[in-house]
Amino acid sequence: MLGTVLLLLALAKPVCPSPSGAASRRAEALKKLLEVFGMEDPPPPPAHSKQPPQYMVDLFNTVANADGVTKNPDILEGNTVRSFLDKTHSEEMRFLFILSSVARNEKILTAELHLFRLWPRATDGPKRQHFCQVSIYQVLERSEPDAPAGKKLLATKLVSLQGSGWEVFSITQAVRDWTEDESSNQGLVVTVQGPGGSPLNTPPLRFASGRDHHESKKPMLVLFTDDGRRGASLPTAGFPDLQPPAPILTDKKLTGRRSPRSLDRLQPCQRHPLSVDFEEIGWSGWIISPRGYNAYHCKGSCPFPLGENMRPTNHATVQSIINALKLSEGVSSPCCVPDKLYSINLLYFDDDENVVLKQYDDMVAGSCGCH
Repeated sequence: MLGTVLLLLALAKPVCPSPSGAASRRAEALKKLLEVFGMEDPPPPPAHSKQPPQYMVDLFNTVANADGVTKNPDILEGNTVRSFLDKTHSEEMRFLFILSSVARNEKILTAELHLFRLWPRATDGPKRQHFCQVSIYQVLERSEPDAPAGKKLLATKLVSLQGSGWEVFSITQAVRDWTEDESSNQGLVVTVQGPGGSPLNTPPLRFASGRDHHESKKPMLVLFTDDGRRGASLPTAGFPDLQPPAPILTDKKLTGRRSPRSLDRLQPCQRHPLSVDFEEIGWSGWIISPRGYNAYHCKGSCPFPLGENMRPTNHATVQSIINALKLSEGVSSPCCVPDKLYSINLLYFDDDENVVLKQYDDMVAGSCGCH
């Protein structure tokens, strides 16, 4: 996969414009690059200057460095996180999230309802409550959500009346139902009661609505999924060391007489920078982070005898020997290729202006070796 990406990136921005084939060649290259990212077409940029939910930005910064490279592959559950904002824009505690952008092949791992708890209303008298019981229901009958058969309890917990902040409720089963049958998505309803489930005439606890509060406090559904895409089974590790490779010292007399291509053959196998700039590709409108990343590529010779610094496989060592001794016709020397690959993360707006965090395997050459 990485080799395909490198080729496509090289084609994405031609050095010299050519009259007829350049545009179609660029379009085909970008189409193939979109396939690497699991898309048919690039999502359109948001219609206005829309800010991503802070939760999604914080999550991206937790799982990835500034270039999008995964810090630790075990942090993220699955490889996709989707966020959806409430579509009811109602003052009542009823919420509806449209999940049409979730692909059929995505496995639903966890679904969370995020509600921002506002400062409580002031109450007088000695019976002031310190907690309220908050219950989340899946609506089964939109016309009669308060009837016994009109809703199903999903989650309940005691919520403090001190201060404000986000409250998170698990609603995984409801979302699985909705993705299996889109017509069953009648939304959610939230109730606030006393600690023992007692009714409250004026509940002191309120949550931000999708209509009257700032974008950063709007009700949100966060969905953790896995689309089944997996990369090659190359060795992996924790946080990668992606420092530029050390320069190679060469004989000045040799460099004066050799062509650049012959010099490449004289240099041992090593990793070289390969910058991917999403703005140059034309994707900066819908990609939030990163603005680009260093994919790196492997280049250089694998001369006999292969030392440990070449990180050769046993097969490469044998092939090198056979090639050096001319024991068999048509056997070339081993090739300089990535022997460790890392994933990157993209934070972007999808077709419905939902914010998605997606992890892609095998996108960065972590090190090179002779294979």
